[in-house]
Parts: sequence; C-alpha cells; structure tokens
Amino acid sequence: MAHVIVDPQVPEADAQLLRENGTLLARVRRGWVPPPQPSLPGKDHVQKLQVGLASVFTLLLMVSVSRSGFNGFTLLVAVGAIVMFMAVLIKRDLDPIEDAEVAADREVYEQARWYEGRYVLVAELDESAQRLLARAGQAVRSVLGSEVHAEGLLDDVRNTVMLPAEEWEIARLLAKLSALRAQHRKTVSGGITPEVAAAAAPLARALDSSEEAVVARVEALERYAVHVAEAERAYHAHAQIEELRERLPQYEELVAESGADALAVPELERLAGDAGRLEQALRQSVRCAHEAFRHLDPAPADPAAMLPEALPARDPDRDDRA
Repeated sequence: MAHVIVDPQVPEADAQLLRENGTLLARVRRGWVPPPQPSLPGKDHVQKLQVGLASVFTLLLMVSVSRSGFNGFTLLVAVGAIVMFMAVLIKRDLDPIEDAEVAADREVYEQARWYEGRYVLVAELDESAQRLLARAGQAVRSVLGSEVHAEGLLDDVRNTVMLPAEEWEIARLLAKLSALRAQHRKTVSGGITPEVAAAAAPLARALDSSEEAVVARVEALERYAVHVAEAERAYHAHAQIEELRERLPQYEELVAESGADALAVPELERLAGDAGRLEQALRQSVRCAHEAFRHLDPAPADPAAMLPEALPARDPDRDDRA
C-alpha cells in the first residue's frame, strides 16, 4: 500500500480513507476515473413500465375473477400478489444497483478530488525528498510513542497537535520541491544554451536553498526527538532506582543479620543518593526537551511551568504487567 501523508485538518474518517487507499490515489493522479454511475430511467420509460404493468394487472385480474366466480378471498389474493409484483419491478427499475467495489472506488475518487492538495503520496517524491520525509516521520513517531509523552512529562497536548502538523508541512513542501526539481531537470537535461544556463542557475540555487530550509526543519524535529529519548532513558533509570530504594529496608535487614554492615552500608547509602541525582537528571532532560520544542513552536510556553511539581506516581500493577 502506498504511504500517504494527510493534512491533520482533514476529518479523521476521510483522512483514514485516504491513508488506506494510496494505490488507488496514485491511479487517480494518473488520470483514472470510475465507470459512469448507473443512471435513473427517464420519464417516458417509467410511464411505459407503468402502462405495461397496469395491462398485466388487468389481464390477471380478469382471469382470476372469471375462474373464481367473484370469490372475494381469491380476488383479494390476486390483487395483493399483483401489487407486490408491480412494486418489486418498479423498485428494481428506479433504483439501479451498483457493484459494492465500484461504489467504494467511486467514494475514494470523490474524496481524492475533494481533498486534492491536502495529501501527499510519498511514492511520488524523489529519493532525496523521501529520505527527508522518512526522517521527519521517524522523529515524530519516536516522540509520540515515548513513555514520557504518555505520562504527561512533556506538553502532550501541544505534541499531539503540533508534531503531525509539522510533519504535514514538511511533506507539503517536499512535494512542491520534488515536483519543481523534476521539471527543472527535464528542462535542462536535453542540452541548453549559455543564455538558458545563466537563467536556470538562480532557479537551481533557489531549489537548493529551499531544500536546506526543509532540512533545517527536519533537524529541529530530530533534535527534539533526541532530547525526548534522553528524558526517556532518565525516566526509566529513575523508575529502576526507585524500585531498588523501596527494597532498601530489606537489604539493610539482611546486612545487619549477616554482620556485613561495615562493607555494605556505604553502598546502600550511595544507592539512596542515586535516586535523587537521577530525578534531577530527569528534570534537566525534560527541560532540555522543552527548550528544543521552542524551535518548533512560534509561541512557546514557559518550559518551567510545564514541569510537574513531582514525578507521576508509579503504578505497581502497570509495572507487574511490564
């Protein structure tokens, strides 16, 4: 399935339909259109159908009446059967049925036309653009998939909104850059005069500078992802030290009973101190992540205000499941 990046402003149901039909979207881009939708019958056709059914109804009614001798029950059954027969035929004629697969393709086609310019087919980008977009997507996924994001140590609301928007903006710019670059190569590939070369050189430099600007945005995302990864490592280390510190009384009891106080007590005291140092390291790494996020946000909030007063309480049941 072709990979599709969709504008986050597109409603989720429509965006999901586009993401799931990348191959068909590529066909639409190449000019594919669905077969004509079955048309409703014209007024004259309906009138002819009504006259024909009325004639059949009259004929059958006359036969039924002649054979039954005006038996009321037989007449009622005959009329009911003919009415049902007429209703079925008229419904089939007025409500043509379209194949389900064709109808599904038609819906994708209509959404593709409606949201043209609000989705990017990764396969249509050139190799350089695809690499940059892959780097941006990896950075976004690593942040949104981190535990520090899930636990709310970062600004999870802004991450959830801004990072997909940044990925989309990068994809949109790369799509324009890739298309212009392909057109430029096609124009100059067949040999050009010095005059054309002089005119094309500034345009080539514009393409290069535009790519450099997009690279800078991707690198900003990657720096943020690195800081988040550091916070993630500190978070897990802090959790492990906390587990050890919770069991510290048991260690102390064992050391006292075994008579190994002189050797073990300094190590146990160092363990208790490690927890405090790791908590400070975690807070520092989260601050650095917020600082890196400022490069993505034109109006950032105060990073210190985003930090919780205390680290979130650990869930023993969750730890057991892990």
